[in-house]
Amino acid sequence: MKSIIKNIANSNTHTTILNKHYPKSSITNVTPNIIKHIGLNLHNNKNSPIYTIRQLIEDTFDASSYRKFDKYNNFGPIVTVKKNFDDLGFPKDHVGRSKTDTYYINDELLLRTHTSAHEVECFKNLSKSKDHNNKSISSLVNGHGYLISADVYRRDEIDKTHYPVFHQMEGTKTWNRFTHNEVIESEVNKMDQLMKKNFPSLTVEDVDYIKDDATHQNSKQDYMTDLETELVVKHMKKSLELVVATLLKHRYDHDASKDKNFKNPDIKMRWIEAYFPWTRPSFELEIYYNNEWLEVLGCGVTKNSVFTNADMASESQVGWAFGIGIDRLAMLLYNIKDIRLLWSQDNRFTSQFEGKEGTIFEFKPFSTYGITSRDISFFLTKELNPNDVMEIVRDEAQSWCYSCTLVDEFFNKKMNKKSQTYRISYQNLERNITTAEINEINDKVVDRLIKEFEIQPRN
Repeated sequence: MKSIIKNIANSNTHTTILNKHYPKSSITNVTPNIIKHIGLNLHNNKNSPIYTIRQLIEDTFDASSYRKFDKYNNFGPIVTVKKNFDDLGFPKDHVGRSKTDTYYINDELLLRTHTSAHEVECFKNLSKSKDHNNKSISSLVNGHGYLISADVYRRDEIDKTHYPVFHQMEGTKTWNRFTHNEVIESEVNKMDQLMKKNFPSLTVEDVDYIKDDATHQNSKQDYMTDLETELVVKHMKKSLELVVATLLKHRYDHDASKDKNFKNPDIKMRWIEAYFPWTRPSFELEIYYNNEWLEVLGCGVTKNSVFTNADMASESQVGWAFGIGIDRLAMLLYNIKDIRLLWSQDNRFTSQFEGKEGTIFEFKPFSTYGITSRDISFFLTKELNPNDVMEIVRDEAQSWCYSCTLVDEFFNKKMNKKSQTYRISYQNLERNITTAEINEINDKVVDRLIKEFEIQPRN
């Protein structure tokens, strides 16, 4: 009995993650449902499509590079606020810092919201590394890069394409300034040859978005010359075009092996202008897939401030960086319609990927069970963010929640209160859910909203 009481007391003051206890604070909002995902690391599970996408991207980068990229696939997800936000220059009032967007363990620790939380230490490692063929010089003379793959955590909306835990990959290729330009040009030429050989039907739309106006967010950085900017951008775009084309080819080649009448479609890509805090100029790459244009990644020329934050000499390096959502690519290339399936232990799902690492194929959907919806309506008495509602729904329904949507909102002048209505749709991927089970979950959601946000339910 004493041990039970002690455990209850500890749960009120501490959060336990992977058998380690962390003190709670007023900002603590990480939930048991989220904690149970920590340590699953789908990007390291050979029987997961996430692993295959990660592996193919890594192999493609290495194949055209003077030196293989450093791989970081085992960073723990608990990081400091400093690493996740402060070191990256997030303003104190940035929305990403809010409790409605981020899972906090306490005032100092959180679950990383992006792989960039490890960026500074990875750049520091690059700056200390020596060339693998000539130990007397820095690895940055001929270029060196890293790739980080990890699970990241964000309080987000609930639907078939969003999940509070997902996987990102980010990376960089960096050179010392004043490196002979031939080093970069030689890799660009190598990639050109690979593209012409492997993807003769590839077409890329590319407009010059780099502005001459220094006040424009997509102008080149002042410390870089026009030639440096041109070469770095060209290397970046060729590298990422090669990666995406390779992933598509794996899928198309598999389809052709199953159907001798299948003809690999032409691969179409286009670059569009973008904005990211750590790169300038910045771009997004879109592909034409299943008759529509889809954004697959973001990238840009690494800002000098990133290098200086990693204690590298200011204005002494040039390079590019990119970020990509692995889950979204996996869903796209395997044609997986529901993101919850990536986490499923249902044998109808897992058996399709066992022993098939390195292969991209058409996922075979299986019969799904019915979706049942319930509406909850209430008046607000205090501030309530939709993400707060969705987190309670996610915590109570867990993987049974198919979607949660704010469907109605109005202001009642007579009561001087705002009203909201949410539609919650439930579906179990492995069996039908009973009406009693749905009602029980719905009641728990309403009870928590009353307790935590003092809502007034409407009939």
